[in-house]
Amino acid sequence: MPSPQRMTAIIEREDDGFVALCPELDIASQGSTIEEARANLVEALTLFFETASPSEVARRLHGEVFVTQVEVPVG
Repeated sequence: MPSPQRMTAIIEREDDGFVALCPELDIASQGSTIEEARANLVEALTLFFETASPSEVARRLHGEVFVTQVEVPVG
């Protein structure tokens, strides 16, 4: 069994559902709840790693992703 890889999941509400994005690979999924969007993203990432060639994984993988917040003046 392959060893698990820790990836980032950014989940946001979109209309009446949720979108989940993995910025390291630019892979997204969606669901009607946060839990469903997260599970669907895990499934999409699993399928990607099962089917992508090592060169495609290397090409798409962003090794360092930093998630933070910034303040900007508005108005």
